[in-house]
Amino acid sequence: MPPTSRPAVAARAGAWASAVLLTACALIGAPLQKPQLSLVGVELEAAQLMEQRFVVRLRVQNPNDRALPIRTIECALELAGERFGNATSAAAFTVPARGEAVFDMNVTTHLVSLYSLLPLLATRGEPLPYRLVGTVSTELALLRSIPFDAAGQLRLR
Repeated sequence: MPPTSRPAVAARAGAWASAVLLTACALIGAPLQKPQLSLVGVELEAAQLMEQRFVVRLRVQNPNDRALPIRTIECALELAGERFGNATSAAAFTVPARGEAVFDMNVTTHLVSLYSLLPLLATRGEPLPYRLVGTVSTELALLRSIPFDAAGQLRLR
């Protein structure tokens, strides 16, 4: 075999590196967009004198063209500017590509924090401003944690 010149070796190495890079980019795809979270409902599950348990229903919308495997969602919930409580999703789930999922989270409040919200929770049909601040933890290798800060209005029934 004739000896290979340095420019030829460099050209082959560059072509090989380009092929590997293009393949990696194709596998990774477009960057993921953040999922959108919104509050769907709040229901009283159990009430005792000093502690109340609520079921909070959230909707996660996935704007991406691939499924989003979610390990957990942790968030703090404010209602009408008042801290309502912290919540963590109970089980992992997957939001389909360009789809949505609705799931329940448990929130425990204490009488002191609930006291200022009682008049607001009693007004059914009126819009109640809310804010969710937290983190979506995914099963994706390149995107493990997605922070979010979502606000909107909820009508209690």
